[in-house]
Amino acid sequence: MLKTALKPRWILSLILAMVIAAVFVLLSQWQFSSSTGDAPPPASTTEQVQPLTDVFSPGVPMTAPIADQMVSMDGEFVAGTAVLIQNRLQGDREGFWLVSAFAVDGAPTSPDNSGGETVIPVVHGWVQDATAASKVPDLAGPGVVVGRLLPAEGPVAERAAAGQIPMLATAELTNRWDLPIYAGFVVSSATTVNGVEQVPESPLEAVLVGPQPQETPLNWLNIFYAVEWFVFAGFAFFLWWRLVADDHRRTLEAAEDEAALELESTTNEVRQ
Repeated sequence: MLKTALKPRWILSLILAMVIAAVFVLLSQWQFSSSTGDAPPPASTTEQVQPLTDVFSPGVPMTAPIADQMVSMDGEFVAGTAVLIQNRLQGDREGFWLVSAFAVDGAPTSPDNSGGETVIPVVHGWVQDATAASKVPDLAGPGVVVGRLLPAEGPVAERAAAGQIPMLATAELTNRWDLPIYAGFVVSSATTVNGVEQVPESPLEAVLVGPQPQETPLNWLNIFYAVEWFVFAGFAFFLWWRLVADDHRRTLEAAEDEAALELESTTNEVRQ
């Protein structure tokens, strides 16, 4: 079989199989590298308060290294923008988040900014029912907010009561407030308005959001594709070996047929 494999055409075929297998291996490595998402930053980084304008810009999506960062921002609460976010858990109780728009001082202009201040939603606290939320004073005026920066949620096609939305989706809030908006929100841990620190009082309860887990997420579909490409690489060599084996088998069969013909011819000559 080695003699068959050393034929020029099978040597060239082997080189082609090696090139194809190398491409498949590279694709497998690429899929493996794509199977792990960006790891969240360590808590030692996220818990150091940074100015919002230094770590995040409006008009761009939020990535894992930015999410979860504790930030501070100066600006002004926009009066009349309070809204309730439905289906929020506080322990084992279900209620609402109270959110309003905060115009950020020094916010860079986003590509789609058609004018007006750039705002970011701020979560002030949790209330158990919408009626109780109406008793919470509306924040307005200059202030300072310190809190955790989190990515916006996706909008859903679901009708909600007046003054409520089902998800904290900035795509929906920008239409409601008619203002340019960051693609994220801040859960307040300390808020000052007009020089007065705002402490959540009944019926409002503070929302506590800790650092996200440090595990690096895995995409199992990418891992499956990586294994699949590796199998294809092995199949390229198997196909080459199978073709060589078939050629070797045909060579042996031809040799056997030729030997049989020679034997038959010799036998006939002897009989004559």
